[in-house]
Amino acid sequence: MELFNLSGKTALITGSSMGIGFALALGLAQAGARIVLNARNPERLEEAAKALRATGAQVDTLVFDVTDAKAVADAVDAYEMGRGIDILVNNAGMQHRTPLEDFPVDAFDRLMRTNVNSAFYVGQAVARHMIKRGAGKIVNIASVQSMLARPGIAPYTASKGAITNLTKGMATDWAKHGLNCNAIAPGYFDTPLNAALVADPEFSAWLEKRTPAGRWGKVEELVGACIFLSSDGASFVNGHTLFVDGGITASL
Repeated sequence: MELFNLSGKTALITGSSMGIGFALALGLAQAGARIVLNARNPERLEEAAKALRATGAQVDTLVFDVTDAKAVADAVDAYEMGRGIDILVNNAGMQHRTPLEDFPVDAFDRLMRTNVNSAFYVGQAVARHMIKRGAGKIVNIASVQSMLARPGIAPYTASKGAITNLTKGMATDWAKHGLNCNAIAPGYFDTPLNAALVADPEFSAWLEKRTPAGRWGKVEELVGACIFLSSDGASFVNGHTLFVDGGITASL
């Protein structure tokens, strides 16, 4: 279906050497996009690129720290000199679980820089070029924690609430320039970030009862939402957060 064909488009996915980021990169590649993988670790990034190229995908890599505004701008501007970025997926993120009364200040600052500042830094750097072309798709990765909270992750919840509202702000400022800015809010997915929870039988049992679908999500189940928001099929969708969570935010 041509509405969802990404052939000829280039997609930058931050934090894409593993987990959700790599799954989304693979999915966008299968929809026809050229992929730009990003991570801080060059060895891990090259391993991911090699795995993606083995599927027939066109792959470039950009090594930069998403929490370093200058490094972000330099990397994006340098890449844009040769090839424009049509799709940006702000996926880079981290988690830190500690009761709020004991949460270390440095961990709070690091979490906010990684989860919120990075989306602003990369979003702004890429959007400046998209605005000149009058088109572009930005997909931010939010979370069910954009709406819900659990014990021990209050700063993460705050960061993902910020991503949802930053997405609205991006749409409000940039839709007039031809950009579509939306977010995907995953529920509980089996990823390296959630490895400790997946390995906890008590938590998994709770999650299966709490989620109407009755199970953990698979990262591949986020791909359709990402392709949709990156495609012409979402040409009039702006400022929206699409929950992909097995129904957890729909039920008590």
